[in-house]
Amino acid sequence: MESSIITQVQKEDSVLPSKPGQVKRSSPKKPRSRSIFGALLCCLRSQDAPPPPPAAPDSLLPTEENGMVGKIPGTCLLPEVIPQDEGKMCVVIDLDETLVHSSFKPINNADFVVPVEIEGTTHQVYVLKRPHVDEFLRRMGELFECILFTASLAKYADPVTDLLDQEGVFRARLFRESCVFHQGCYVKDLSRLGRQLSKTLILDNSPASYIFHPENAVPVVSWFDDLEDAELLHLIPVFEELSRAEDVYAGLGQLRAP
Repeated sequence: MESSIITQVQKEDSVLPSKPGQVKRSSPKKPRSRSIFGALLCCLRSQDAPPPPPAAPDSLLPTEENGMVGKIPGTCLLPEVIPQDEGKMCVVIDLDETLVHSSFKPINNADFVVPVEIEGTTHQVYVLKRPHVDEFLRRMGELFECILFTASLAKYADPVTDLLDQEGVFRARLFRESCVFHQGCYVKDLSRLGRQLSKTLILDNSPASYIFHPENAVPVVSWFDDLEDAELLHLIPVFEELSRAEDVYAGLGQLRAP
């Protein structure tokens, strides 16, 4: 039994998210296959998975005097903004291949090793932190209301985030059950957060994750194991500029202008 588990783990590195639209700049990886391990993480097609109930569109949500989307019990994914984040933009940050890369295969230089139970058996997940992630998260926490939003399951992503975010940058964590299942992918619908869309950004390596709100997105290149990667370091001044913009559309428009 143990050997079969080990064989599956070696074959099923796909527990780590296989996302449509990924672009790799690091070393090439073998194609990932699907299994019970793949079900842990995001954007794998599931013909049997029913879509979650649709969120109420912005036009049906009450708007407060300050322009914030009002909160109807059961419709908004996030709690009220805490006092120290008042006036800040909200930034939604992805986990896998954006901040970390994880594998069921042993990694000698893993930053974390997280036990995950799958069908009654505990397996070790080896996690690598993307270069400069600590500096990046620290600065993001100073500038924005930061929300972790991953299409992975909480049983994997929650303990990884506990180890990654020891300074408490993330005000809330959202997992797969908070996504909208759309055309075979788990989409992060920003309109369900309970935040003003013009004050909300999303950082994600998968365009499929923000297909509903591409105008709110800051794309990031997928990361696997390149220790020379400096993507997050280069993004710090970008987000510093965005934090001073009147709204995300104006800020991103200026950055995209030739």
